[in-house]
Amino acid sequence: MRAIAFYLPQYHPIPENDQWWGKGFTEWTNVKQAQPLFRGHQQPKIPGDLGYYDLRSGETRKAQAEMARSAGVGGFCYWHYWFGGQRLLERPFAEVLESGEPDFPFCLGWANESWTGVWHGSADKTLMAQTYPGHEDEERHFRCVNEAFQDPRYLCVDGKPIFYVYKPRQIPGCRRFVEHWQKLAIKAGLTGIYFIGEDVFIDQDPWDYKADGFDAVVPNSPGVAFLRLARKRFLPRYLFPRMIHKLLRHPVRFKYGDFIEHNQVEPGHDDFFPSVVPNWDNSPRAGRRAFVLTHQSPALFGQQLLRAVRQVENRPADRRIVFLKSWNEWAEGNYLEPDLSHETAYLDVCRNALSG
Repeated sequence: MRAIAFYLPQYHPIPENDQWWGKGFTEWTNVKQAQPLFRGHQQPKIPGDLGYYDLRSGETRKAQAEMARSAGVGGFCYWHYWFGGQRLLERPFAEVLESGEPDFPFCLGWANESWTGVWHGSADKTLMAQTYPGHEDEERHFRCVNEAFQDPRYLCVDGKPIFYVYKPRQIPGCRRFVEHWQKLAIKAGLTGIYFIGEDVFIDQDPWDYKADGFDAVVPNSPGVAFLRLARKRFLPRYLFPRMIHKLLRHPVRFKYGDFIEHNQVEPGHDDFFPSVVPNWDNSPRAGRRAFVLTHQSPALFGQQLLRAVRQVENRPADRRIVFLKSWNEWAEGNYLEPDLSHETAYLDVCRNALSG
C-alpha cells in the first residue's frame, strides 16, 4: 500500500507574502489567529510534537519524514507552484532535492490555480495569475521539474514518475500539453510521465481524463462530498456551496460521519485513486465563509481510510495508491501531524490501516 500525503510548503516567509499579508506571514499566521465561530467550535488548532515549525529547517523536514514513515505513509506529494515561469514557495523542496535529505519518497503536485484574496474578503483581487504561455514555457517548466523526476526517491507507476495536476481542466489544450511533456520525458531518458489529475464534478460532469492524455484520476476531496451534501440539504438543487454562504452568513457545517459516506466514489476501474480527509475546517483562512466538519474523530477517519485501502488492495503493487489530504494543511484543518487535542491518534490510525 502506498499512501501519498499532500504536503504544503507555506511554512516559511517569502517576499510575496510579506507584501500581500504583512512581514513574516506564513500559514501559521492564520492558524494562530483563528477564533471559535459557534458553540463547540475547536479553534485555534495548536500543533503538538513539531510545534510552529519553519520549513527552512532540515531537521524539521527530517522529523516530518520519520514521523510519516513510522505511520505507514509512503511518501509526500509536495505542492509545486509554477506561474508562467515564476515559482513560489519552492525553497523547502529545492533543499530536499539538493541535500538528498530526508531519504523519503516524494512526487510533485502542480497547484495550477491563481492566487487570489478570496479567503480574505478580496475575491476580485488577483495576487498571482496562473497563466499558460505555451510551448516554450512548457519546456522551461519541464526542465524545472526534470531534476526531481530523475531522483531515485521519486514515486513512480510503471517506471514513470508521477506528476499530479490539481486543475487539469483549466489547462488550454490539455492533451497537447501532456503529449509535449511525454516527448520531453522520453528525450530526457525517462520512459514517460504518469499523469494524475484531480476532478470535483464526478457526478454531474465527469472529466474524460483519457481524452486529455492523463493516466489516472483522483476525486477532489472534500469538494465531491461537499457538493453532494450541499445539494441534499439546501434548495434549490443547483445551489453551489459558495452561494450558500451569501444566504447563511456563517460557516457551513456538516457532520464528519455524513461526509465520509458521501466522499466515497466507486468508479469501477484501476485508474482511479481514492483521497481521504482526516478533517476539514478552513475558518482560519475563510472566517464565516468556511466549511467545517464537526463530530470528527480518529476512529471515523480510520473507517474512511480502510474503505479506501480496500478499493485498491487487489491492484498491482505500484497502483495500490491512496492519497491523504493532507499531511500539514493546518489552516484548512486537514492534517495528520500531531496536535494538542489528539496527539498522535491520527498517525496511529494510519499505521493500523496501512500496515495491517
